[in-house]
Amino acid sequence: MEFSQLQSTTAICPSLFNAATAQDGILSRIRLPAGLITSTQCEVLTAVVNKFGNGEIQITNRANLQIRTSQALTKEALLDLQDYGLASSNESTDGLRNMMASPSAGIDAHAKINTIPLVKAWNFYLLQHPELAILSNKFSICFDGSEAIRVSDRPNDICLVATEINGEIYFDLHLGLGDRGDSPAPVGVLVPQKQVLEVLAALTEVYRQYTEQKLEQKTHSRSRPPRLRELLHDWGVEKYLALVTKKLGYALRPSPLAPLPLGERGTRSLEVYEHLGIHSQKQSGLFYIGVVVPLGRLTSQQLTGLSNLAKQYGGGALRLTPWQNLLITDIAKADLEKVKQEILNLGLYILANHPYAAIAACSGYKGCKSAHTDTQADAKQVAAYLENCIQLDHPINIHFSGCEKSCAQHHPSDIAVVGMGGINTETYRVYVGDGDSNFGREIYTDYDAKNLPALIEQLLQNYQYQRRDSTQTFREFVNQQS
Repeated sequence: MEFSQLQSTTAICPSLFNAATAQDGILSRIRLPAGLITSTQCEVLTAVVNKFGNGEIQITNRANLQIRTSQALTKEALLDLQDYGLASSNESTDGLRNMMASPSAGIDAHAKINTIPLVKAWNFYLLQHPELAILSNKFSICFDGSEAIRVSDRPNDICLVATEINGEIYFDLHLGLGDRGDSPAPVGVLVPQKQVLEVLAALTEVYRQYTEQKLEQKTHSRSRPPRLRELLHDWGVEKYLALVTKKLGYALRPSPLAPLPLGERGTRSLEVYEHLGIHSQKQSGLFYIGVVVPLGRLTSQQLTGLSNLAKQYGGGALRLTPWQNLLITDIAKADLEKVKQEILNLGLYILANHPYAAIAACSGYKGCKSAHTDTQADAKQVAAYLENCIQLDHPINIHFSGCEKSCAQHHPSDIAVVGMGGINTETYRVYVGDGDSNFGREIYTDYDAKNLPALIEQLLQNYQYQRRDSTQTFREFVNQQS
């Protein structure tokens, strides 16, 4: 394929063909629909990273991969990535956000349906419709098969949630009606399986027409395409769905399911970490291992090691999660201990109560101009300190954000630290539990970064010593202290 241009490096929201320049290199984002990457793709990617980059790969909170390189990728490198399915065959739509599905799709006994075929079919649709390139790069779609590992509460513009009614499987349509970071909410529409793609196509086409109209009304050549939630705030759900119905030529099926509060924010309950460790699959005799990836960052050697394990003992692929971890699937029971030990030998973990299991951090000032602090380094310092001084019996979600934007994690955390501007020292605002801020209840306004490890240790020790019993969560404990 001939590219219209070599890799650009001027993006705000990076993709592979239009990367972003940061202090620590050129940032490229690789879309992996449903977070699936084969062992062969891992080999190709690590070769590119080792040649052009710093030997590091990062899993994002949309189950993408990000790489940082010292120079723009060459045409040959882009073609290699494209040949192996790591780059879209249509560069114009490569910037649209990754399609999300549960990392346990197809292997989860709780699921109503395997959503992976739908993800692949929708990805193919996008490739065939370059006119959708005018949509916001943040346009995001999620397929939730009602697995035990749910993704329906993740921030998305459109989410289709499998449900069973009278023995038939339908998808309950959810739309992102709230503010940034809110979970999508049901809008009273059921979509039969056979109509999923055409309903999605109609939803997207009406949104495209709205985007086209809005861009034509603006005179500035760099006008930002509207988000879908802007359409919903402008038109309302009823008008949007009426136009979708007109586009389809048939009525949408009303849902008998009870509605939930609109725009309800997702929270990191303990259940979201249950994919970590060893679990049985619905396929008899097979298991998967959920691997803790510290801050979502892997060296090329670690990725190679994991992909080799998947090829030798598993299904030949890794599954990335929106919690910046990954799964190795299809492992025979006899091989579990061997694979587990090899994971530990790579410097990774599998226990959900490891400090790294629930720590999230944005790229910090080295990777983002908006950040005030080196969140990655500070998060590593806290995790290493906690690993040596405290034994957790529950995952504790600690969120490091370099600024108020909260890009690494939109939903509330147990503990949040938010970077502040400083001349000679890095400082953070510190929040716990629930409060007036989206980050929680503020307990410190200007806390020195170097003292964070001891502070967080003290907060966790107070929780463990003073909680009602072992079933009381950290959030419940700190909320009752307010």
